[in-house]
Amino acid sequence: MTVQVTTPPNRVDRRKQRTRSALLRAARRLLAEDRTNVSIQEITDAADVGFGSFYNHFESKDELFEAAVTQTLQAYVDLRDAVVAGYDDPAEIFTVSFRMTGRLQQQHPELVRVLLNTGPRILVHDAGLAPRARKDIAAAKEAGRFDVDNVDLALMAAGGAMLGLLQLLESQPEADAAALTDLMTFSVLRMFGMTKREAAKLCSRPLPPQPEL
Repeated sequence: MTVQVTTPPNRVDRRKQRTRSALLRAARRLLAEDRTNVSIQEITDAADVGFGSFYNHFESKDELFEAAVTQTLQAYVDLRDAVVAGYDDPAEIFTVSFRMTGRLQQQHPELVRVLLNTGPRILVHDAGLAPRARKDIAAAKEAGRFDVDNVDLALMAAGGAMLGLLQLLESQPEADAAALTDLMTFSVLRMFGMTKREAAKLCSRPLPPQPEL
């Protein structure tokens, strides 16, 4: 039996990781502020790292911002997967995911602003919301829980509804995010062929506690 020994990162590796993390944090802040038309110097200043260190990690601004979007979507996925871990019904998994996402507006505003400022492109991104939602919709259709003709169109309809909801909550910070989210979730479930009674039942169930990012 061969035992693999993992060498802990040395000081140089740790410094590189800190620099990369600082660049990604700065990129997320800039994305959240909708400020992507900036120079690399402005990015490294925001990250408090040397200008030359940028190219040790990324070839361009576009690569950095794309990495920041992917990292944000992965954070969302980790959060979402933890919340729905105890559910089996794909329709309920979709419902809980949708209700959870609308509530992120007040709990994790930077994450939501990155999603909003990235725009509809997140609905076709390989990471994050879209793959999980598509899988849930397809499984709910297969189980006879959703009545949809085309899973991809259903995904776009649900994703558009979610982005619209998040934009509304962004423009009305005083609004009752939970109530509006549940109302939008109810509307999407009805659009997917669910009865009023069943949609209302799913939208009224208590949500599991949301873990920290």
